[in-house]
Amino acid sequence: MTKPSGTTSAPEKAAGPVQVVEVGPRDGLQNEATILATEDKVRFIELAIAAGVRRMEAVSFVRPDAVPQMADAEKVMDQVPRRDDVSYIGLVLNRRGFLRALDSGVDEINLVVAASDSFNLRNQNAGTDALAAMVEEVLELAGAAGMPASVTIATAFGCPFEGEVAPDTVAALVARASAAGAREIALADTIGVGVPRQVRELFGTARTLTDVPLRAHFHNTRNTGYANAVTALDLGVNILDSSIGGIGGCPFAPRATGNIATEDLVYLLDRSGVTTGLSVPALIDAAGFIGGKLGKEVPSMVSKAGGFPQKEAS
Repeated sequence: MTKPSGTTSAPEKAAGPVQVVEVGPRDGLQNEATILATEDKVRFIELAIAAGVRRMEAVSFVRPDAVPQMADAEKVMDQVPRRDDVSYIGLVLNRRGFLRALDSGVDEINLVVAASDSFNLRNQNAGTDALAAMVEEVLELAGAAGMPASVTIATAFGCPFEGEVAPDTVAALVARASAAGAREIALADTIGVGVPRQVRELFGTARTLTDVPLRAHFHNTRNTGYANAVTALDLGVNILDSSIGGIGGCPFAPRATGNIATEDLVYLLDRSGVTTGLSVPALIDAAGFIGGKLGKEVPSMVSKAGGFPQKEAS
C-alpha cells in the first residue's frame, strides 16, 4: 500500500487498489468557456502523468462547431507523450468519430449513449434505440480493428429534460453494451443528481447483467459526488472517473457543473487506506496550472486547503 499523500502514517486497514481515470483534458475542458491552446492541453496532460495518472480521456472526436474546445483533437494526440504505461482514451459518438480516433493513435475509445430519449435527441439528434444500435456498430468495428472500447451510459441517474430515468432503461443498455463486446461499462451521473441509494441499485443490477468491469462517473453538482464514489467503491467498483480541479461538465446539460475533483477523490481514498498511485501534491500543482490557464479558481477543495497537515518539528 502506498503512503497517503501529505500524511505521516497510513490508516490501519487498506482496501484493494483503485484505478482513477482522469477526464479533465476531455470532460473537464469541454464545458469551459476558455478554449485552450493545444500546447496548454498537452502540458495539462503531462502534469497529470507526473501526478501518477496512467489512464485518461485526452480528447473527443466530435463536430468542432458543436464542441469547439475539442476541435484540435488530432493535434493534441500528435503531441502527447507516448509511454507504454499510459493509455489515452478518445471519446467518439459515431462511426466517423471512430475513424478519426483510429487514425489519431488513441489507445482506446469510449462510446456514449444516454438513458434518456430527450437527452439523446438534443445531443445527437437520434433516439436511445438508434444510438444504442450505433454503439453496437462501432463496437464491432473497434473489435475488428483491435481497438479496446468502453461504453458510458449517460444520464443514468437522471435527465435534465425528463427528470427520473427508469432503472430498467439503464439495465437494458448495460445488457446491450455487454452483449456487443464493450470491454468496460460506465454509469454516469451526467448532471450530478445521483445519491448513494441509486448507486447501490444501478450498479447492483448492472453486476447481475455483465461480468465486464464497471466504472463510475460522478459529477458534484449537488455535493453528492464523493458520497456516491465511496458507495460505488464499497460495491466493488474500482474504476472511478474524476477531473483535476473539478473542472468541466456537459455542454448539452443545463446547469451541469464539474466532475468530482481528482485531488479531492485521491485525498479521500488515501486517507481511507485505498491505493491509487496518484500524488495529491502533484495533482494540486496540476489544478493550479489549469486554473491559471482558464483564468479562474477551480472548484476543488483540496487544491485550496492542501493535504493532511504534517506534524510540526519540535
